[in-house]
Parts: sequence; structure tokens; C-alpha cells
Amino acid sequence: MVSIEQVTHITFENTQYQLLINGAWQESESGGDYPVTNPATGEVLMFVPDGTARDTRAAIDAAATALPGWSVVPAVERANILRRVAALMLERREHLATVMTLEQGKPLTEARGEIAYAASFLSWFAGEAERIYGQIVPASRPNQRIFVLRQPVGVVALITPWNFPAAMLTRKLGPALAAGCTVIAKPAEQTPLSALELGQLFIEAGIPPGVVNIITCQNPLPFSDTVFADDRVRKISFTGSTEVGRLLIRKSADSVKRISLELGGNAPFIVFKDADLPAAVTGAIMTKFRNSGQTCICANRIFVQRDVYDQFAALFTQEVSKLKVGNGLEPGNVIGPLIDRAAHEKVQRHIDNALEHGAEVLLGGHPLPHSDNPSGTFWQPTVLSHVSSGMLISQEETFGPVAPLIPFDTEAEVIQQANSTPYGLAAYFYTRDVSRVFRVAEQLEFGIVGVNDALPSTAQAPFGGVKQSGLGREGGSFGIDEYLNVKYLSMGI
Repeated sequence: MVSIEQVTHITFENTQYQLLINGAWQESESGGDYPVTNPATGEVLMFVPDGTARDTRAAIDAAATALPGWSVVPAVERANILRRVAALMLERREHLATVMTLEQGKPLTEARGEIAYAASFLSWFAGEAERIYGQIVPASRPNQRIFVLRQPVGVVALITPWNFPAAMLTRKLGPALAAGCTVIAKPAEQTPLSALELGQLFIEAGIPPGVVNIITCQNPLPFSDTVFADDRVRKISFTGSTEVGRLLIRKSADSVKRISLELGGNAPFIVFKDADLPAAVTGAIMTKFRNSGQTCICANRIFVQRDVYDQFAALFTQEVSKLKVGNGLEPGNVIGPLIDRAAHEKVQRHIDNALEHGAEVLLGGHPLPHSDNPSGTFWQPTVLSHVSSGMLISQEETFGPVAPLIPFDTEAEVIQQANSTPYGLAAYFYTRDVSRVFRVAEQLEFGIVGVNDALPSTAQAPFGGVKQSGLGREGGSFGIDEYLNVKYLSMGI
């Protein structure tokens, strides 16, 4: 059997990661770099360039120079490049998934799934590139003709998170490139390797120099300050925390840049008394514990109607106890590490607060023993009962493998509790009452609602939230609109 150390060596053998600017790999102009570590072991995997403001300006220069040529490339040719990259991703899925597991920590089976999911955005938006239609609008005068064109926004900056390092990039890159925009991408400092691997695939697929540029950096401020200050960058797309999203909205005001934001969530998962309980248990586990609970749409508050609360809690706890925790490269492990010590400390804080205010531990409640926890970031899957709305775990996004169970009595009560949050990204509920399906779905104040479905994300559907969970949509036919300007032509004849 190949050891984890051997897997790491083979994966990165003869590999050197650099900045991608104007179609060429290069070091940072400062010569600086920073380490990328494996969250499962704490070991340094690679050093990547620590990009500077000057590197970012060079990338903007390249993107601005490439824009006139790329924007007039026929849609079918842009689509063909996206399809070639998608095919390369699937062809090299094992390598890409291994890189992802090493830098992000998620189990290899999940990483393989993310590569396929990421490729699906390129395939979908390849088709959307071929469907960027205009309009002929009936005029108000016999000697007038009105035409509506949809044209690329221009140079765009993409800022992606660490929890889905491939899919969050292709979900932005796909529509941007399909629309005819050029791109400067900044992956999260914790997980830059997946983005750089994708950059290599775009080069192999024949993307023209300057169309896709990738800047890695340990401190994101020089990058963001530079792209916001440059009038040539006409749009920013960001996935991350609501706190950072608010700052980016303020920064965008000076040059009135278009901005898309996919921000935090506090997803309710509601189990009504008429639900298929085994299906609800399976769904709750899928959405709560995927990626160790580090997803923006994972169930953060699990509401269970009091009539079936004890039955659900027993079955749910029994099934969660079967989840195996450990290094994502080892077969059978389904819960990997948290991304870093700060994430570990937040989980600890939420559990401590809940216990102080009357919650009880049904399962877990502690990190793994030190002997099985080399990086200090592995946490046992945890189930809490008797959770109330005043606890931190009900008010904040935990981003960890902790499932709080909250009883409720009536439909009206749980809808009020579910909506009692400034966030509105995703919500879930399980029921077999068709009338309830429509009543509850229409009243939940969230951009995504899973009805008897714990995995609603897909390339062909619009992903995004309401309230403080963001602006705009990614995916579906709506996703490409974020990267297109509408131009109206009035012609006298």
C-alpha cells in the first residue's frame, strides 16, 4: 500500500507552482513566497509566490490587453475551450482530487466529486456562451428600429474561498469566459494549488495569453486594493464571509464597479412530523457533515417537530456515530480536518456556549485525541440536544461538524425561527404534505430551498442568497447575466 508520504511526493514530483500572468508562469516580483500546509498533518506541502500589488497590476495589464481580442472570439470557439478544460479535468480527476485533499483536507471521495462538479460549470457555460441572444424590440415610430445587445462587462476579478477550491473558481470562470470577459483570479491563501492546476489546464486547452491570470498571495489586501483602484477592472465576484463582503461593497462605491457576492449562511433544516424520518436523517447528515461542516449551505440549525423529536434524535445520533474521522487520503474516512486552528477554536466556542446555556451532548463534543490528531484540527462529529435560539450556535455559522437539534411545535413557529436571521442563503425541509411544501417554501426567506433534497446545488440552477447572504446569482441561465452589459441601439431608417 502506498503511504500518505509517498502520495504527497508523487503528486508534487517535478511540480513548481507560480503566478500565471499573460500566459506565462512566473515568480512574484518581490521574490517572496509562503507555505501551503496540509490541514490534516500540519506539514508544508509547497511554497507558492506571495503576489504583490505590482504583480496584480501586471495581471490587470495583461487582462486589459487581451480583452479586445477575446471579446470578439466567436462564441462557439470560447465554448470549445471551456469544454476542452472540462474534459481535461475529468481525465485528470484523480490527480486534481489528490491535490485538493492534500491542501484542503476533505476526503478523497468528496474531492473527486468536487472535480466533476467543477467541470460541470465549464460544460454548462460553454452552452450558455452559444446562447447569448439579443433582442429586436417593437419601435414606437415607423422609421425607428430598436435593437438590444448583450456584451461582456470587461476585465473581472474573481476571489474564491478555501472550502471548494476548484468548484468556486469554475463557477465564476465559466460564465466570465463564456461572456467574453478576461479574468484575474485570486484563490484563497490556504488552498491556491487547485487554482494553479486549473490554470495549467486552461493553457493546455489553448486559452489566449492574458485571458486567465492567477495571483496567489498570503495577504489579500494588496490584491483587493489594486483591483478596486483600477478603473479597467469593471466587476468583482467574491465568495466568502459577510464581514468581508460588506467591506468590498464599500470599496466598490468609488468606481461604481459591478459586484457579485456569495456570502455567509445560517441554514435551517426542518423536519416535520409527517416526514420520511430515515430520509430526513440521511439528508441532514449529508448536508451537515459534508466537508466537515465547512460549506456555506450546510445545515446549521436542525429543527425537529416535537412529536418526532426523540425518534429523530436517536436515529440521527446512531447514524452520525458511524462516521469515520481521519486523513482524507485514507480509505473509509468521511470526516476530514477543519481548515485551521481558528476554525477549531470557533467550534469549541460554540459548543462551550451551548453547554453553558443548557444544551446537552448526545455524541462527540470534543476534538479527536492528540494521538489521532497530528494537526490539532480534527473534531469528532457532534450532536447537541436542547439547543435554543439564544445560543451562539443558533445565531452564527459554525463551519464545523456540530449538529444542534432544536424542537418546535407548529409550522408558523418554525418558519418564524428559521427566518429569524440576517442571512438567507439556503434552507431545507422534509415533509410528505404537498400543501405544506408550497406554504413553507414560499414563506422561507432564502435564495435556495431544498424540499426533501439535501444536495440542491447543480450547474444549471441559480445559486445565491437574499438578505445578508449576498448579491447576484451563480449558475443556471442567470449566471452569465452577471458578466454581460445590456446595450440598447435606436436606429432611424
